[in-house]
Amino acid sequence: MRTDDFDFDLPPELIAQTPAVPRDSSRLLDIDATLRDRRIMDLPSLLRAGDVMVFNDTRVIPARLTGRRGAAKVEITLHKQTSADNWLAFAKPARRLKPGDRIDFGPDFHAEVEEKRTGGEISVRMSQSGDAFMTALVRHGAVPLPPYIKRPEGPDAADLEQYQTIYARHDGAVAAPTAGLHFSEPLFAALDDAGVTRVSLTLHVGAGTFLPVTADDVSDHAMHSEWGRIDAATADTINTARQAGGRVVAVGTTVLRLLESAAREDGHLPPFEGDTSLFILPGFKFRIADLLLTNFHLPRSTLFMLTCAFAGEARMKAAYAHAVRERYRFYSYGDACLLHRDDQPQTL
Repeated sequence: MRTDDFDFDLPPELIAQTPAVPRDSSRLLDIDATLRDRRIMDLPSLLRAGDVMVFNDTRVIPARLTGRRGAAKVEITLHKQTSADNWLAFAKPARRLKPGDRIDFGPDFHAEVEEKRTGGEISVRMSQSGDAFMTALVRHGAVPLPPYIKRPEGPDAADLEQYQTIYARHDGAVAAPTAGLHFSEPLFAALDDAGVTRVSLTLHVGAGTFLPVTADDVSDHAMHSEWGRIDAATADTINTARQAGGRVVAVGTTVLRLLESAAREDGHLPPFEGDTSLFILPGFKFRIADLLLTNFHLPRSTLFMLTCAFAGEARMKAAYAHAVRERYRFYSYGDACLLHRDDQPQTL
């Protein structure tokens, strides 16, 4: 399977630079055997009483840090915590960094390089941990907006609030679970009135989500691992809903990946805590999710590959072509689509 198989043309002006205001005013493309143009506030009417929606309650931290190694400027983006004071990070420039180098972000905050890895990745030991680390990060860090959202002067005040779901709870993500950015309290109330159950899991989204697939053969691409947790209450609610005929609606690709990482062969969902590096490609057998709410993704990306696996390559190619014609807004701050699972997808 080749990366070129997942390419498509996207006019750059369709890449959303700011979110819809209010959050619940986004458009929604309903993708099944047919395509239907809707609004995100139509979602309650598209679901059924007894369905369960699963949200990722991770919270984005200001993980982008700019510091100095001596006189040299260095930018790092933390992407995965490995111990109380250790993080994996992507560095720019990484070429001249070496183990033992110290990067100063402020008079009270620094990192020491412990290991250099491939692809600009480093392992660093931070000078603080716990609450002191978060305090320093808030003081010196910035929201790690995706590179396709252009902010020459860095994230603005609006981004601090808008690049975060209203239900974010657990610090640790360096990228927002962007399907959740569309939800508002009025939309939650409408879902409750429709008899739709809402539960949460946690997956700390890493900066690896922004990395392009550079390999010609998709099987040569290495996914970065991310930490996630599904508690017993969430697993029980999902299992009970499925047994009663309810559908599982994954809100975002992060939710889908964690659910399918944890699921057993028989479709039972146990509690889960640990890392996942699951790479979902066409041919994957889904065990839990029936529908997927997600945004529109980058060409040649692992996330577009995942949607093709879920709904079928031919259907997704047609849906994205429709979205371009109809001027939908793409990527993190863009519009949404609702994918119905196709268990017999046709490939191109």
